[in-house]
Parts: sequence; C-alpha cells; structure tokens
Amino acid sequence: MYSLARPFLFALDAERAHALGLSALETAYRSGMNPLLARKPQPFPTRVFGLQFPNPVGLAAGLDKNGAHVDALLALGFGFVEVGTVTPRPQAGNPKPRMFRLPTHRAIINRLGFNNDGVDALVANVSRARRKGGLLGINIGKNKDTPNESAVRDYLHCLERVYPLADYVTVNISSPNTAGLRELQEEQALKQLLGTLREAQEKLGARHGKRVPMLVKIAPDLSDDDIDAAGRVLTDLRVDGVIATNTTTSRIAVEHDPLAREPGGLSGEPLMNKATAVLRMLRTRLPDSIPLVGVGGVMGGADAAQKAAAGATLVQLYTGLVYRGPKLIDECVDAIRRRKEWPSSGHVPVP
Repeated sequence: MYSLARPFLFALDAERAHALGLSALETAYRSGMNPLLARKPQPFPTRVFGLQFPNPVGLAAGLDKNGAHVDALLALGFGFVEVGTVTPRPQAGNPKPRMFRLPTHRAIINRLGFNNDGVDALVANVSRARRKGGLLGINIGKNKDTPNESAVRDYLHCLERVYPLADYVTVNISSPNTAGLRELQEEQALKQLLGTLREAQEKLGARHGKRVPMLVKIAPDLSDDDIDAAGRVLTDLRVDGVIATNTTTSRIAVEHDPLAREPGGLSGEPLMNKATAVLRMLRTRLPDSIPLVGVGGVMGGADAAQKAAAGATLVQLYTGLVYRGPKLIDECVDAIRRRKEWPSSGHVPVP
C-alpha cells in the first residue's frame, strides 16, 4: 500500500509530505486499516535497560515530535517508539524550507531545529495514548534561545515532566540544527550536564517508585579522541544506554548532489557506514553494562543485522521508513532474529 502512496508523497514538499503521512497513518489506525499497510513482525522479545521490548526495532526520534501519534506508530509493529525532541517551551524551529530529499542517495537533509509544541503539549498527548504493543521513549532537548551554560535547566525541566510517562528518556545533545548544541558533547560539559541529570534521575526514581532508564544520543561526527572522552564520561556516570548516532554534517557521500550544500543533518543510506563505525568504536570503549542503540542509514534487513553485529542491542529507523515504508520493520526484525540464530556465520542467511 505504501508503494502506491509514495509517488504522491514524494511529489510534495518533504515537510508537507511528512505531516500528511502522519495524518494518513492516524486515519488508517483509527479506521482499523493498519493491517493493510504492512505485515507486523512476529514477537522477538528483547530485554535491555531492565525493560522487555516486544522486538528490537524501534522508531527514531524526529518523526513524531509532539507524541501525537504514538498508538498509530506502535500499531505498525515497532517494538518501541521514541518521540520528540521536545523542549520546555514551544518553538517554531528554523525557517522553511528546511527538509530536503535526495532520492538518488536515499537520503534526507533536515534543519528543522527542534520544532515542537513544548513539553506540556507532549505530556498531554502521551497521557491520552493507549500505548499497546510496545514501549515509549521520550527524547528531550533545550530551547534554541537557552545558552549552553543554562542548558541543564531545560533538560531538568523536561526530564521531570516526562519521567512519569516514559519507559526511557533520551538526552539529545547531538542535533546539528541547534547552534552550539553539540558543544555539550565536550568532555567537561558532558560530565557536568549528565552528572546533574543522573542525580535528578535517581531522585525522580525514588519519588515515583520506578526507575526510568536515561540514554544519551551522540553525533556521528566526533573524532576518535572525542569518542574516547565520551566513553570515559558515560562509563563513569553509569548511564543506562547510548544511541549512536544522530545525523551528520558531512557531505562527502553526497558531494555531487544538487542539494548537498543545503545546511542541516544528513540521514539515510549515506550515513550508514559512518554511524556504524561510531557504534563499533563505542562498543569497544564502554562496558557491556551500557547497551547501545544503533541508528543511521538502516535501509534494509542487512543494515539492521550489521548494526547488531557492530554491538547494537536495539536498532532504530527513520529515513528508511520514508523510502521503504512500514514493511521495513518486519524485514529488520527478521534479519536480526536470523543473525541471532546463526551467530557464527558472520552474515545474515538468505531466507
């Protein structure tokens, strides 16, 4: 069904198609037509962060920024859905146009800039969701006009608001579309920010009678030294998990595309190798007690299996969903399952 709708959606401006696609998905869910979109994967329970995921394939943050479509997205067969990035106050994001498809490369450039309705709106939306069939992650950030020296207040505010509703929370310090945000990944800034958030996490756990895992999402553009430093901080502070990676500012893989000079984060197929290399490096620098989520460039089952081989316990999709549609979910779950069943072969067997 998605193959029929895709030419129409791709004829529209990318951001308009994004909104229309979510609206159509919501309509399909409410009318009971979701089974027509794709076959849901067979259960593949995966336990990580102390949570039981129905399967290890999830939706990455950015598609549903306001948590308004949680049930419709879970009904596609995702084992988990991550909503956001959400900020304390509503913000419009960067000027339009700010999202561009690169079909030749199966890629997207976006410079949305944390456009969202604010954390109170997200909390209201998520509170209404039934949340059947999978888990919910909530991705938090800072407002554009909040200086980095005050960023911790924004993250604390969001953490406190979403904590009772989230199965896990992700701290986003790696978007390239908020000026200066990636500076929070520098060793001392990262240590100070995450140290404060870890203390708040423990206090919130005691207050609410449950411990909600806190993950950190990092960029694919870090140097080896930066990854070493991040590994030290993440290990010392005993974060619950790491998501590798966000979008990239590099254009090497698409340098001849007419849209290559558009500012923003590049996602999709050209990101796969770069994101997976960072994932693999992190796995060698972090203890096994800190699981990794692999995201970036997953366009097929073999890509998902490669993320798992590089050290990911969970895998997330976004741009692949735009180009391939919901059938990609089942394909990725099946590929990871087959890799687990034949772990010594070094490759995913052909079905």
